[in-house]
Amino acid sequence: MKESTDGTKTDRISKLPSVNSGPLVLDEEDFKGDFSFDALFGNLVNKLLPLYQDEETDSIEGHNSIGVNSALSNGNLRIPSDGGKSAQALSSPLFPKIDGRLYNLKKEVVTQDSKHRKTLGELEKGVDGLFDSFARLDSRISSVGQTAAKIGDHLQSADAQRETASQTIELIKYLMEFNSSPGDLMELSPLFSDDSRVAEAASIAQKLRSFAEEDIGRQGITTPSIAGNATASRGLEVAVANLQEYCNELENRLLSRFDAASQRRELSTMAECAKILSQFNRGTSAMQHYVATRPMFIDVEVMNADTRLVLGDQGSQPSPSNVAHGLSSLYKEITDTVRKEAATITAVFPSPNDVMSILVQRVLEQRVTTLLDKLLIKTSLVNPPTMEEGGLLLYLRMLAVAYEKTQELARDLRAVGCGDLDVEGLTESLFTAHKDEYIEQEQASLRQLYKAKIEELRAESQQSSESSGTIGRSKGASIASSHQQISVTVVTEFVRWNEEAISRCTLFSSQPATIAASVKAVFTCLLDQVSQYTTDGLERARDSLTEAAALRERFMIGTIVSRRVAAAAASAAEAAAAAGESSFRSFMVAVQRCASSVAIVQQYFANSISRLLLPVDGAHAASCEEMATAMSSAEGAAYKGLQQCIETVMAEVERLLSAEQKATDYQSPEDGIAPDHRPTNACTRVVAYLSRVLEAAFTALEGLNKQAFLTELGNRLHKGLLFHWQKFTFNPSGGLRLKRDITEYGEFVRSFNAPTIDEKFELLGITANVFIVAPESLSSLFEGTPSIRKDAQSNTCCCEDAGSDLTESSSDWVRMELG
Repeated sequence: MKESTDGTKTDRISKLPSVNSGPLVLDEEDFKGDFSFDALFGNLVNKLLPLYQDEETDSIEGHNSIGVNSALSNGNLRIPSDGGKSAQALSSPLFPKIDGRLYNLKKEVVTQDSKHRKTLGELEKGVDGLFDSFARLDSRISSVGQTAAKIGDHLQSADAQRETASQTIELIKYLMEFNSSPGDLMELSPLFSDDSRVAEAASIAQKLRSFAEEDIGRQGITTPSIAGNATASRGLEVAVANLQEYCNELENRLLSRFDAASQRRELSTMAECAKILSQFNRGTSAMQHYVATRPMFIDVEVMNADTRLVLGDQGSQPSPSNVAHGLSSLYKEITDTVRKEAATITAVFPSPNDVMSILVQRVLEQRVTTLLDKLLIKTSLVNPPTMEEGGLLLYLRMLAVAYEKTQELARDLRAVGCGDLDVEGLTESLFTAHKDEYIEQEQASLRQLYKAKIEELRAESQQSSESSGTIGRSKGASIASSHQQISVTVVTEFVRWNEEAISRCTLFSSQPATIAASVKAVFTCLLDQVSQYTTDGLERARDSLTEAAALRERFMIGTIVSRRVAAAAASAAEAAAAAGESSFRSFMVAVQRCASSVAIVQQYFANSISRLLLPVDGAHAASCEEMATAMSSAEGAAYKGLQQCIETVMAEVERLLSAEQKATDYQSPEDGIAPDHRPTNACTRVVAYLSRVLEAAFTALEGLNKQAFLTELGNRLHKGLLFHWQKFTFNPSGGLRLKRDITEYGEFVRSFNAPTIDEKFELLGITANVFIVAPESLSSLFEGTPSIRKDAQSNTCCCEDAGSDLTESSSDWVRMELG
């Protein structure tokens, strides 16, 4: 121990009382710090031993034992401080005594340990034996339990066999009663006539029938080897016949009781009878009997009310909207009735789903089918009903309404409950006969509608023509007014018919391939209708142009006629010109409406038809090709008509030039005086006419059609003017007026937006300068334009001097070919 610690402990021990004063007390502070047992023991010997030197040896030994035990048990001991002075006086015999005591204790411990080990070994042997006993007991208990279970099974089997034997004996006894004589049911046991035991009697009768019929069947398969088998078989046949008779009588009795309870709405009695009847042919007869006795199937007034509700009063013409409303009301009533019956069926029958299946099937096959047969009368494609009677369209609309409403009824009945019945498939079968010829009916209806519409338009046109009279036409007024014009409204009506037909196609089928085939066939009808209608309209407009041309030819006169004849011919020519202009405008309107009609069809195809054709490979492309082919006839008629329009315009231009152009316009006798910079009267009239008549072309045509038409007209105008001017001779002042006319024509054709035509008139204006300058100056005039210079030199006449007139020969004209 440290020195400080030793000093503290020494002080504490010195303060302790003497041995006789009381027990030695230690506290926890004695064990803190660097504790050492050797220091504790040394202090004990040195401080306390002198106090015991005068006492007896036994007392000293006892005190030493106490001190040692305290030291051993506590690990530290307080010793009076004055004992340290006598530590050297410790007697040497003290330690051998302690060792001896410790040896004895150790020996005693070894002895006790040996005894304990022996005892534990004996206990282990006893526990092992006890476990073996428990295992044998458990095995025995298990064996006894298995034996008891086998005995129980044997007892149960024996009891079942006994019960079966007892029941068999009873059944044989009952079978013998039925086997007595054919048709004799009077000697049967009371069981079979007791109304309170009907369920038991029905069960036994069914078991007897099953046994007897099985035996007869077995006898029929196996050839009898002894006469007894044949006798037994004949006996069972008698039993089977009697049992059949009894079961029929019992079933009828139960059905009568069931009907009586049904009229009184005694559901418990009905349920009891239905449960018993379920043993007869799985209760089919009871189910069918219950369904067949429902008022909606046997009451004639109910069926007549259905007809009046949907078709209206007898002799009236039903409309699709009224039929739709009537079917909705009727089918709602049927659904409510079935729902009420479902509640009764659920409370009465053991198998309500089977009864609901029979009920719903009966509703569709009897009540709905009876109504549909009166509503949907198939029409003949050879002799279809007239439009006054509604035509094929009325039948198709009725079919669509009936199909849609009946499908809704099927879904409602499915929601109410119909067992395992395929109500959707059964509903489809009701319309199979109508759907087989649907596409042919739809196409025939569209053709009938088109024919009726065309006849209506012709009648309106004829009536309009008759009301306006023929005076105007006899004087050369508008010929086009007597012809039927193309109407975009009519084409829109064609599209509306087709759209309605397409909606029916998608209604009657859910298969993409079937829908695509139907839609393609129906859309082809629209293409045929629009193509025929627009082509006929364009051809009628062309007829107006042809008639106007005939008028022009009729009033052409020769050069040598009287003044009176010439005046009459001029008046007729004016009328023919007016007719031509009117025909031109009418044809342009027809072309415009034709283009609008085609655009309507294309838009309809993109919005409604295309998506229905895409699921089938090639269907979309085939329809596009059909659309192009269908419109080709109208395009051909339009092209021919536009050519006639150009002919009509050029004929009038030539007439105006011939009538208005004077020789003095280009060869004024007052040459040298101040020139007239105004265009000639002929030029003014022609430009005014072209501006007026081509206004319709600018409005009606667009795109490439407009560009091609105006380019062709510009070329023809250029060529016609060249041919016209070849008839005149020019002096310098006349050349100036010619140049002014060319400028006027060039300004007008600039509105054509045709660069090639503009270039031709510009070159024509340059060439006209040949009539203004002296011949020797022509080289400098055409310098830089070799082609014009060559033509000018080869076609310009020789002049007597710079101021002389050009020759009057028409060969002196500068000729330019049509570009």
